[in-house]
Amino acid sequence: MPPFGPLYERVANAPVVPEGLPLVVLMTGFTDAGGAVSGVIEFAREELDPQLIVKFSNDVLLDYRARRPIVTFDQDHLIDYRPPRLELSLVHDALGQPFLLLAGYEPDFGWDAFARAVLELRDEFDIASVTWVHSIAMPVPHTRTLGVTVSGTRGDLIEAHSIWRPHTQVPATVGHLLEVRLTEAGASVTGFVLLVPHYLADTDYPGATAAALEKLMSSTGLVFALDDLREEDRDYLDRVEEQIESNEELARMVRGLEERYDAYAARLASGAAPSGMGTFDEAALPSADELAAELERYLASRPAEDDKGASS
Repeated sequence: MPPFGPLYERVANAPVVPEGLPLVVLMTGFTDAGGAVSGVIEFAREELDPQLIVKFSNDVLLDYRARRPIVTFDQDHLIDYRPPRLELSLVHDALGQPFLLLAGYEPDFGWDAFARAVLELRDEFDIASVTWVHSIAMPVPHTRTLGVTVSGTRGDLIEAHSIWRPHTQVPATVGHLLEVRLTEAGASVTGFVLLVPHYLADTDYPGATAAALEKLMSSTGLVFALDDLREEDRDYLDRVEEQIESNEELARMVRGLEERYDAYAARLASGAAPSGMGTFDEAALPSADELAAELERYLASRPAEDDKGASS
């Protein structure tokens, strides 16, 4: 038994879970470029009315000092203690189709025990497939469709969606471990890695969240209503374009990224592309970190449309 008690607990009066559902896994932690994963978690929790089935134990899995819970100080007393959550829920899409959602923080401790627990739950609920998403920063332009790298056992999805197929070593996440263990167990599993423009990686990029949901739909057959997200993304990109138009250095960087991206895409289409994005040389980009910080400050300083309407 792990320290401080069991790894997870079942919720009283949990809904009955039909067999053979897809499982979607969303965990924030090591990297979440553009807030893609956290955006999908927020979308699910606010729009899809998840019904809780299993709660994972923070005392076993969470490093509180690294990810401190939030409390509210109300004048002279404390209220609303809000620790991070890692939960398995039953959720329904826009058409009422059920699926399972494992969402929350990436465990800090007990990775192997957590992976075993997920495989146990997979067997218990006879889960049909597992899809997980995360996002990384890449020197790519926001003016092109967000690319994705696909891993797992679904060759059809890899062939249809994966634009970058590197042979490399990267720091692992719990999602990677789950994919390895699920593959070993003979499960149907798919991992999507969104390639988010590096100069937008530290912002909340609605397009990254929408792209993540689109990939989940392609893998699971679920349907999500994305109109509001796409409208948010149009407003966001309008503000990005305003800043680019007024900053020649930023505009030059984006043009350079577009040229590199288009050259890579042309080689990919011809079948002659290398396995890695060797054409994307981040070191050659002019002051990318400073430009990203400037763009982030600009976006944060601009009032939202609702705020502008309220002040007019």
